[in-house]
Amino acid sequence: MEIQKRILVDEDDKPIAVQIDVATFSKIESVLEDYALGQLIAEVAEDDILDLKAAKAYCEGLSEEHPCGG
Repeated sequence: MEIQKRILVDEDDKPIAVQIDVATFSKIESVLEDYALGQLIAEVAEDDILDLKAAKAYCEGLSEEHPCGG
């Protein structure tokens, strides 16, 4: 993906900022969110999986402020 950008410079011609259009920013943001979600999924992929009985026991142990499914 080619990113069209404008480099903003100070009075000494030193780069101080980059300006991109909103559509490009949205694409970059989406890619970063997808990457982060993928990393999170990979991180928890090896966590233990509860069977129904264990899940219900876990749920019952939660506080009333955070009930499971109701």
